[in-house]
Amino acid sequence: MEIRKTVDNEELTVDVNGRIDTTTAPSLEETLKESYDSCNKLIIDFAQVEYISSAGLRVLLSAQKVMGKKGGLVIRNVDEAIMEIFEVTGFSDILTIE
Repeated sequence: MEIRKTVDNEELTVDVNGRIDTTTAPSLEETLKESYDSCNKLIIDFAQVEYISSAGLRVLLSAQKVMGKKGGLVIRNVDEAIMEIFEVTGFSDILTIE
């Protein structure tokens, strides 16, 4: 998995490329934790995400809790397979998905 961050004022965009699973989720979590204080809005771009496991979902839930108190969390460019995972798990009701 590769992670690229872009900051525009207080809006942080995190582009994720690859799989978010038990092995890679801690890296994403660490990247997000490092960035919470410097942003008011967090956008995670899923255009290149191939798969997300329960470990990845946990990272997103944690990010939602932190960013919900600030400017919010937005998930963008979700493909059909991952959207199905979000719908089955109820995450589509919790997350803002564009």
